[in-house]
Amino acid sequence: MSRYEHEFTTMFAGLEKQLEGIDNPRHRAILTNYRRHGLLEVAGRYRELLAPDMTVEHPQYRLHEGGRSIVLDGMEQVVAFYESLTAANAIVMWVAEQDIAVNDHGFSGEVVFNAFVPAPMLGESAFADIRAGEDPGEMFLLRRTLAFVWPYDERCRLIGEHVYEDGASREIIEPDPADVITAARAAELLAPEIDRVLP
Repeated sequence: MSRYEHEFTTMFAGLEKQLEGIDNPRHRAILTNYRRHGLLEVAGRYRELLAPDMTVEHPQYRLHEGGRSIVLDGMEQVVAFYESLTAANAIVMWVAEQDIAVNDHGFSGEVVFNAFVPAPMLGESAFADIRAGEDPGEMFLLRRTLAFVWPYDERCRLIGEHVYEDGASREIIEPDPADVITAARAAELLAPEIDRVLP
């Protein structure tokens, strides 16, 4: 078992505790959408998170890291982004130490963001060079602090992701190969969490 599995499967434990104290139906719907989005994304089930009940028809992702900005404008570009992460074997990501503030507009927060990535993605902008390495078994753990701002529409559907990296927080770890969580293992671990109904 990977040393990261517990942290991986409980990545939204703090958010779930936060949800227990939120009575506002819109705020609960936004945070519940965020939780489900994150779990589906990392389980490789991105088509489900992009369904019309969870995401607007024309989402826009704005990713800022390493002094570069990447804008994914529309469903076609967002789907291509997820497809590239899957093809590069870089879909296994998780958040920790979340500090989330929610309001009617959506939510914002700061998180420690962890991702198993191949060597080509270790440059200043991981999302600018999404591709597999020559050795599929060679994976690194990229850890950094990100600020998120995710707006939602009147139906509590995601409009887009605005992500900002704290470049000084970047840390690259070479994990024991036994500790790398594969995409298949991630899907297996998160299936019960995705299906779990929150109180």
